[in-house]
Amino acid sequence: MGDASRKALAEADVIFGGPRHLELAGAGSKGQPWPVPFSTGPVLAMRGRKVAVLASGDPFWHGAGGSLMRDLAPDEWISYPVPSCFALAANRLGWKLEEVLCLGLHAAPYARLRSLLGNGTRVICTLRDGGAPAELADWLTAEGFGASKLTVMECLGGPRQRVRSAKAEGFELQSIQAPVALAVESAGSKGLPQASGLADTQFTSDGQITKRPVRALTLSALAPRAGELLWDIGGGSGSVSVEWCLAAPGAQAITFEPRESRLENIRANAAAFGLDHRMKPVLGKAPAVLDGQPLPDCVFIGGGGSQALLDHLWNILPEGTRLVANGVTLETETLLMQAHAARGGHLLKAEIAEAGPLGSMRDWRRARPVIQWSVTR
Repeated sequence: MGDASRKALAEADVIFGGPRHLELAGAGSKGQPWPVPFSTGPVLAMRGRKVAVLASGDPFWHGAGGSLMRDLAPDEWISYPVPSCFALAANRLGWKLEEVLCLGLHAAPYARLRSLLGNGTRVICTLRDGGAPAELADWLTAEGFGASKLTVMECLGGPRQRVRSAKAEGFELQSIQAPVALAVESAGSKGLPQASGLADTQFTSDGQITKRPVRALTLSALAPRAGELLWDIGGGSGSVSVEWCLAAPGAQAITFEPRESRLENIRANAAAFGLDHRMKPVLGKAPAVLDGQPLPDCVFIGGGGSQALLDHLWNILPEGTRLVANGVTLETETLLMQAHAARGGHLLKAEIAEAGPLGSMRDWRRARPVIQWSVTR
């Protein structure tokens, strides 16, 4: 810590931090550990007093600063950053930080990496404790990245600093001390494709799923953008919600599904892709289940379309909201054709056939035609 940080600690009435930080800083009787689970409430409750907060390195780089600033005015705080563990790790490895993915996995599932990893991708991540590197190594191996090189960096920047490397598959490093950061040079799998239309086998499903070619057409019509919210009505497996969230940074989805068994599949898929913090499954049938939900930027109707639902959406959605509806039944086709005639937009009919065996030869296996109506409110 620099002189300004030490002065702030000396003048503080209360010092918040993790037990390790409080001990290292010699906080003594002023020290107050963060509550578990983590909350900024005790700090905010002391507004008007001299309160210091200890956080690792740069508090606005996967640190507590961003959490506190949501509730503080600009003139209520001052920060004294030092090099973050990501900067220390990149400096130790000789990596260009602007070309590296930096993730805080100390309180997040390893599945957050799933959509990011590819052959040659470099990642630096913070981890929960000394046992976490072995867990992450097992996860990487199960995902096909067992050949990845892992660099375990313990207690960076201090006298107990130690740096060791191992392959993910067969990881055997022992006695790892926290705080720990891990660098991954991914190798083995090519990772998930970045285009819309992931293979159906990537999803847990009871067969009720928007199939890959139609899903790709649907995502193109939905046109995800950063930070936007999707209402996915009749979610099925949640595959459209998953790909919506994967397509744009910070995109979120509320997935409405009337069947509990399918809601479990939606939850499983959200967790498998590391999106359970951005996908919210909701049990219920539209339009009744929509009441009280935050209004979306885009709506997808994948099942259960009706005139009552379309009218309800048209009445409650703000101007500029995009709406895309798919249908395969004659009744839904009629509904969407009439909606197009009344509201405008774009009407598309997709007829897809795939080659399949016919005895010793092949023929075309035609899927049910899909009609798609897309419109901006």
